Amino acid sequence: MNMTTWKSDIWRQFGAAIDMLENAIQACPEALWRDRSREPEFWYLAFHTLFWSDLYLSKSAEGFAPPAPFTLSELDPAGLLPERVYSKVELQSYLEHCRKKCRERIESLKEEGAKKRFKIGRVDLAVSELLLYNMRHVQHHAAQLNLLLRQATGSAPRYIIQAKTKLNAE
Repeated sequence: MNMTTWKSDIWRQFGAAIDMLENAIQACPEALWRDRSREPEFWYLAFHTLFWSDLYLSKSAEGFAPPAPFTLSELDPAGLLPERVYSKVELQSYLEHCRKKCRERIESLKEEGAKKRFKIGRVDLAVSELLLYNMRHVQHHAAQLNLLLRQATGSAPRYIIQAKTKLNAE
């Protein structure tokens, strides 16, 4: 398989996972979003997913910093939640940041770069495999959020087969 085809295939599926996460965030009613009595908390799962996606889409873990107002709290070994509940608007903005970063990472990837290693904690993967790992992580948590929505509201967004947008090369 040539690199152009591979990148298009990865984007269509990774983009679809991001689209599903976006739909879950948008569908969440405010009461569920801010319900601190639930574990896992809806807003926190969305934040966690975006934080790690952002980190894994970086060229390396060294020097990584999420956009403001987010912090590196996810890297705290104590596993403490952020000091406050992030709003839907903040997390939708973070999602757009991650979507753009994902598209750019995939579009700019060359075969040599796909073979480079990315290491943080117990994750030590080639960039090509890290993209798949990251996509599975996003989809895993999008599914959790949809389950929380279904349990709390009786409905959840539909499954998405492919990303709503294409890569520039397509």
